[in-house]
This record gives sequence, structure tokens and C-alpha cells, in this order.
Amino acid sequence: MTPSPFPVVRLKPKADARKIRHGSPWIFDNELVLDRRTKNIAPGSVALLEDAERRPLGLVGFNAGSRIAARMLERDVTASIDADWFEARLRRALALRERLFEAPFYRLVHAEADGLPGVVIDRFGETLVLQPNAAWAEALLEPITAALLRLDGVTAVLKNASGRARALEGLDAASAVLCGNQPDAPLPVQMNGATYMADLTGGQKTGLFFDQRGNQAFAARLAQGADVLDVFSHVGGFALAALAGGAKSALAVDGSQPALDLACEGARQSGFDARFDARQGDAFETLAALAEEGRSFDMVICDPPAFAPSKKALDAGLRAYERIAKLAAPLVREGGYLGLCSCSHAADLGKFRAASSRGIGRAGRSGQLIHTGFAGPDHPLMPQLAESGYLKALFFRL
Repeated sequence: MTPSPFPVVRLKPKADARKIRHGSPWIFDNELVLDRRTKNIAPGSVALLEDAERRPLGLVGFNAGSRIAARMLERDVTASIDADWFEARLRRALALRERLFEAPFYRLVHAEADGLPGVVIDRFGETLVLQPNAAWAEALLEPITAALLRLDGVTAVLKNASGRARALEGLDAASAVLCGNQPDAPLPVQMNGATYMADLTGGQKTGLFFDQRGNQAFAARLAQGADVLDVFSHVGGFALAALAGGAKSALAVDGSQPALDLACEGARQSGFDARFDARQGDAFETLAALAEEGRSFDMVICDPPAFAPSKKALDAGLRAYERIAKLAAPLVREGGYLGLCSCSHAADLGKFRAASSRGIGRAGRSGQLIHTGFAGPDHPLMPQLAESGYLKALFFRL
């Protein structure tokens, strides 16, 4: 057999090779033989993964300095991880999105579930926003970018280096323009009958959260004639969708004034500005203040950032979700609706549902759970990786 051109990393004798053969994409540092030679492999290198008997398992992106030391890239150990390889993965991902959406505004690549571990790419028409959240992807930015530019209609690729995941990989937080020109103003994006303003360079993450599209559409179905409160609104996520669905009014609450400014502009461009209002402030404090003011709504939706971004933060995160539910439930009119969301992969659906129900109960309310939502189909779930199914949305009728 021809020697592999890649450095070799090997599983420990007691490591479970079967889970990797069955599709698990992550190999942790405590499952590998990390001797001096292995530790000297440059972070982000493509390596050949072998089991303890030296049988090849596939090609991995390797980073000895990360808890996730190896990420499965390719089962074919003779493959070349080059622009052609990336193009094949990207076209497979693109084919799904083009079947799902009429306009080119969606998540193009959802990391492991699309065969590109740690890589997130959101599409905004001709512009792609790339988050290389793993060392191997950072090391191969050039062929990734070259492959992206082969896709029809793509003229610009922006690198977004924000987020906790890059720090865990030992990567910097320096964003960049990889090709083309960055937009000089927020871009209008049409979703669910509303116009959202996406700031691709100064906003949160890639500028817009496509994952909630389906849950916002469900909320819009409940919104006809309703007064709506959208907490952690970002650029108007649920509020604008509700107004498009016929809501009588919508109040957006967020801690970020720049995000609310984008929400207001989205409402104006949608023709909703007469029915839309915004309030900047801490979500917990604002919920309490609205209760003191005697305010009530037909629908309240809370879509916070990840309160439990890791297993260590799980208990505190669940308490925060419970507290949000307890504060929000009293604001919902009898027969109205409460939507509670979590993007914490560490808090699974059962734990999140239990915390939300406790909070509703502690507020002296009872509710029917009428809908459980997840991320849209442009955020596919990898069955062997629970973390890829991070988003949960619960809708209660109180």
C-alpha cells in the first residue's frame, strides 16, 4: 500500500472505533494517542486517522490544542482535500437549498451536517458570510474561497471570526473580506412577508438568523389581530413576521440599540412602522417593568441567546430559561400564546421544556403545548451529533 501523504493520528486501544465507523464526526483529545510527534502536527492539518490496530478510518482535520482534536472530513483516505473537493461538498449543499428556497437567502452550509465540520456559511444573494470555526477550515481558507466563487451568482465572500467556537480552537477574532466587496449598508432580506435588514459586517454572527424562519412563520399564523411582544428581538425576528401575519401591534425588545435600529428600518421598509415599536433594555428588567406598567399582550415570544452554551453552564442556563418563562407568562392575556426558544445545545428538548413549564407554573399560569419547532431545513441535523440540533421553540396557549 502506498504510504499516506498525511500525518497519522491513532485511536487509543480502548477508544470506540465503531462510533466513528457509524458516522460520529468528532474524536476527542482523550480518545487519541497524543505523543510528542502527534502534538507537533500543525493545528489545522489534514491527518489520516487510524484505529488502534492501524486500520484507516478516514481523513480528519486535526488540532491537538482543541478538546475536539479531530473532525472527520472524508472516509476515502486517498482523497485530496482541495478546491475540487470543497466544490463537490458545496454543490451538494446548494442543491438542497435551491430546492427549498426561491431566493438565494439561506444557510448554505451547516457544518458537520453538510460534511464540512465547524464551517458555517450563510448566503445573502451574491454575498456569502463564512464562519471557519475549526482550525482545519482556517488553514484551508484559500481553497474554500476558490470553491465558493465557482458557485453561480457568488461575487463576494466575507469571513466572520466572531463567536466562542473559534477561541476554543485557538483561533483569532479577526474578520476579513476574502473576495469581492463588503456591502456598504445593511442588506434587505425578504422572509415571511417582511423585510429584514441584515448587517453582514457589524451585526451579530452573520447578520441574520435564518434558523428561526419556520418558527416565525408559525407565530405569524397566530398573530392575526394580536398585540405582540418580541423579547430578544434582534433585528425584529418574530415581531416583523407577526406584523406580516396581521398583528395589530408589535413591541420589539432588545439590549442592542443598533439591532433595534435595523428592526425599525425593516418595519419601515415593510410598511409596518405605524404598528411597530421598539424598546431598548435588559430583557429580564424590561419584562418586570412591563408587568409593573400593567401591560399585557396576546402573544409574547422570547428568543434569548444561548443561556447554556456548555455542559458546565447547564444548571445556570436552565434557571435562566425558567426565570424568563416566569416573567413572560404573566404578560400573556387569557387564551393568548407564549413562545419560548433556546439555542443552547447543552439544554436538550426535555430539559428546556421542563424548565419552561416550571417557569409558567411558578407564574401561576397553566398552558397547553401546541407546537414544538426546530431550526429550518437549511440547518439540517446530523443524527450522530446531538449538538447539530441546537434550536428548540415551544409555543404554549395559556
